[in-house]
Amino acid sequence: MPAELKSTSHGQTMVLTLSNPEHRNALGPDIYAAGVEALNVAESSTDVRSVVVVGEGAIFSAGGNLQRLLANRQQPPDCQAQSIEGLHSWIEAIRAFPKPVIAAVEGAAAGAGFSLALACDFLVAATNAVFVMAYSNIALSPDGGGSWSLARALPRQLVTELMMCGERISAQRLHELGVVNRLADAGGALTEALALAASLNARAPNALASIKELVNEASHNTLSGQLAAERDHFVRNLHHANAGIGIAAFLSKQTPRFE
Repeated sequence: MPAELKSTSHGQTMVLTLSNPEHRNALGPDIYAAGVEALNVAESSTDVRSVVVVGEGAIFSAGGNLQRLLANRQQPPDCQAQSIEGLHSWIEAIRAFPKPVIAAVEGAAAGAGFSLALACDFLVAATNAVFVMAYSNIALSPDGGGSWSLARALPRQLVTELMMCGERISAQRLHELGVVNRLADAGGALTEALALAASLNARAPNALASIKELVNEASHNTLSGQLAAERDHFVRNLHHANAGIGIAAFLSKQTPRFE
């Protein structure tokens, strides 16, 4: 069966399923392109307020397809460069997407699969899930923004250990380190992710979009620049209809229903 990215709806949440069971949900150009397209559709749809990325079956993703990588060694270097650009376009699309994106990880998230999970806004993992930056095990270096994400989340010594030694790290340990948001029983990562998505879906989309943009900008902004951005977002959101709905609901002890 060809590798594909399946899209289904669960209420106001779009679920994107990495489906390549013959190769442990390995990633590839078709999946990257489908991922970018799906987010474009979701961004313009008022019916979609969040996205969950999950692997088919008992594994999230083994990362790159080694047989394809081996074949690409016989092609000009530009062939692999174009493939990685496809992955990176999807990673950038996830980061720029104005709605919450949640990774639901069962089993292994290896290589680019780990990088993909890290690119999401939230990471929900089964207690038996394992993560591995497997690149150095086959004499390769990271892609998919894995080095960028980990270097911003963890101490340098731990990042170099994970990447250079290529050893597994458990979901429990990543949860203790603050990389995994929530743990679920084995087989329950998607259910837990959908519950998190539902709670986010009930919040004002414009406020969540502002928070995501502010978080994305914070690492390269000066304090003055970030304060200015916070001011602009706050004022814009105060004058959005949802602020009126939210404040009135809070004062009257009612549950708000945001637009």
